[in-house]
Amino acid sequence: MSNVTHHFIGGRRVAPLGAERFEVRSPFDGALVGTVPAAVPADIDLAVAAARKAFDNGPWPHMAPQERQLILKKFAELHAARANEIAALVSRENGTPISQAIGLQQGVAPQNQAYLEAAATFAWEERRPAFYKGETVWRREPLGVVAAIIPWNAPHQSALVKLFPALLAGCTVILKLAPETGLDGHLLGEMFNEAGLPEGVLSIVTAERETSEYLVKHPGVDKIAFTGSTAAGKRIASLAGESLKRVSLELGGKSASIIMPDADLAAAAAGTQFTSYFNNGQACIAHTRVLVQSGQHDRFVAALAEVVNAIKVGDPSDPATFQGPLVAKRQQERVWGYIDSGISAGATLAAGGLGMPAGMNQGSFVRPTLFSNVDNRMRIAQEEIFGPVVCVIPYDTVEQAIAIANDSPYGLAGGVWSSDPTAAIQVARQLKTGGIAVNGQWPDFRAPFGGYKQSGIGREFGAEGLSVYLEHKSIFL
Repeated sequence: MSNVTHHFIGGRRVAPLGAERFEVRSPFDGALVGTVPAAVPADIDLAVAAARKAFDNGPWPHMAPQERQLILKKFAELHAARANEIAALVSRENGTPISQAIGLQQGVAPQNQAYLEAAATFAWEERRPAFYKGETVWRREPLGVVAAIIPWNAPHQSALVKLFPALLAGCTVILKLAPETGLDGHLLGEMFNEAGLPEGVLSIVTAERETSEYLVKHPGVDKIAFTGSTAAGKRIASLAGESLKRVSLELGGKSASIIMPDADLAAAAAGTQFTSYFNNGQACIAHTRVLVQSGQHDRFVAALAEVVNAIKVGDPSDPATFQGPLVAKRQQERVWGYIDSGISAGATLAAGGLGMPAGMNQGSFVRPTLFSNVDNRMRIAQEEIFGPVVCVIPYDTVEQAIAIANDSPYGLAGGVWSSDPTAAIQVARQLKTGGIAVNGQWPDFRAPFGGYKQSGIGREFGAEGLSVYLEHKSIFL
C-alpha cells in the first residue's frame, strides 16, 4: 500500500488544507492500493500562486529553450528508468493488464523524445521582411499558467503529453490527477525535482469535479489542457469561455475501421483485438465501429468472434491477461447498460454479453463483447461506451462505408484495412477524423494528434503540440 500524505505544490510537499482523503482501490479485488489527500479550493489557491509567481517572476519562462530542454531530457531519462515500477502501480490503480501498462509506459519514452526533437528545431523567434517596408520580428512566447487535467485510463501518457510541451514552451503547470489514479502522478513530481525543475514551476494535486471546476475558473490560470470525456470537455470549454482562457481539449471518440473488400479478413480480425479492445476497451482512440462489406459480413464476424472469445480475461497482474477489470463498478454498470441497449435495439450478439466473464466472481469485469448487424443509428454505434464493446456494421459500397464512418458526432481516430495502400489512402483522405491507421498502424508521436468535431480542440505531439502553449508576438521594425 502506498499513502501520499501531502500535495506536491511548487516542487515541495505541502500539508493539505482539507481533511478528506481519496481511497484508491484495486478494481480487481477491492484491495486498498493507497490514499491521497483530496484538494480543496484553498489548496488550489496555493498551487496557482506558486505557478503564477514562478511564471511572472521566476527564471523558467526566461531561460533559453535549450536550457529547458536539458532539464526535460534529464527527466525523460529518469522516467524511462522507472517504467516497470510505474506500470505496476498504474495497473493496481486502474486495472490495465500489466503487459499493456508496461507497453504504455515504454511508449512514453519516444513520446517525450519526439517533443524534445520538435523543441530543438522549433522557430522560437524569426525575422521576416515586412509587407511595405522594414521587417517584423515574430516571437513565440510561453502562454502562462496551465491547468492540465487528465483522466485515469493512461495517466502518465496523458500527463506527459501536456507537461512536456507546456514546460518546453516555458509555461508553469498545475497537474490535476483523477481520484481513481491519484497515486502514480506524485512520482512525476519526485522525478521533475531530481531533474532540476525550478521551484514553483509544477504542482500536482488530486481533486473531484467541484474543486476541478474551481481550478478551471481560477483567475490566475491562463490555459486549460484537458483530456477526458466530451461531456466534461464541453463543461470546461464553457467555464473557460467566461474569461476567454485558452483551451485545448482531447476528447472522446467513436472511431470507425473500414474493412475494404480486398482486405485480408483474418489479419483485420486479429488486428482488431488491439485496435478495439486494448486497455480493457477504455481508450479514446479505440476502433469501436468496424465496417465490413455485406457479402463478407458473416465471414468476418465469425473470424472476429473467434478472436474475441479467445481473449484472456483475468487478474491484471498476470502477464498473460489481455483484459482486466474496468476502472470501477460504475463503469462496469455503464457498459452493461449499453450492452443491454444493443440487445434491445436488435443488434446480433456475436460474442460476450451481459454478466461476469467465466471464472470471475469479483471485480468490475465486463465480458469482451461483439455485436454484428448493427445499424449506425443505434446508441451503441453513436455513443462512446468506453469499454470492451465493438459494433460490426455492414455496408454495400465503399462510398457508403465512408458516409457511415463520417455519420458520427466524433472524429478522433479510425482505420482502413486494405491490400492496396493507394486505395487505403484515398479512403482515409475522405474520413472526417484526426488520425487514420492503415492496416493497424499505431499513431506517430511526430505527427499532430487530435480530433474533428466533438472529439476536441487543438492538437498534441510535435511542433503542433508545442504551439498550443505559446502566444505569438509581432514586433514591427
